[in-house]
Amino acid sequence: MAKSQVTFNKIEKEKKRLKKREEKQKKKEARKAEAKENPQGIQFAYVDFNGNLTDTPPDPAMREKVEAESIELGIPKKEDREEEEPANKEGKVSFFDHSKGFGFIIDSVNQEKYFVHVSGLLEPIEENDKVTYELERGQKGMNAVRVKKI
Repeated sequence: MAKSQVTFNKIEKEKKRLKKREEKQKKKEARKAEAKENPQGIQFAYVDFNGNLTDTPPDPAMREKVEAESIELGIPKKEDREEEEPANKEGKVSFFDHSKGFGFIIDSVNQEKYFVHVSGLLEPIEENDKVTYELERGQKGMNAVRVKKI
C-alpha cells in the first residue's frame, strides 16, 4: 500500500485555514446581530470649514462660491511661470579633481555646494577660481553646468 501524500504540515495548515474562516464567519454574524439591535444606520463624519472632523453637517449658508474658470488644471507653461532663480550664478570652485573629472562649486550668495562634472565645463577650471554657472536638476540634486571662469 502507498502512503498518503498529505503531510502533517499540510493538515495543520488546512486546520488553521478552516479556523480562520470560522472566526471570520462568527465576526460577520456578530456584526449583523449588532446592526439589528442598534438600528441607527451608518454613522457620518463631516468636515467643517477648518478641515476638522465633526458629527454635525456644515451650514449651507457658509458655503463659498467658486467659479470653474478660476480653477487651474495642469502645470502652467514655462513662459507663464515666474523665473525662480537667475540664469547665471556666481560662485567659487571649492574642490575639483581632474583625474576623476568632478568637483564642487560654492554659491557666492547662499553658500550652497553644487556638484560639477567635467562634461559641464566650458573651459578648464582650478580650485579657488571664481566662476559663473547655471543649475540643472540631476539624479541626486542640482548640478552646475555651463561653467566658465570670470
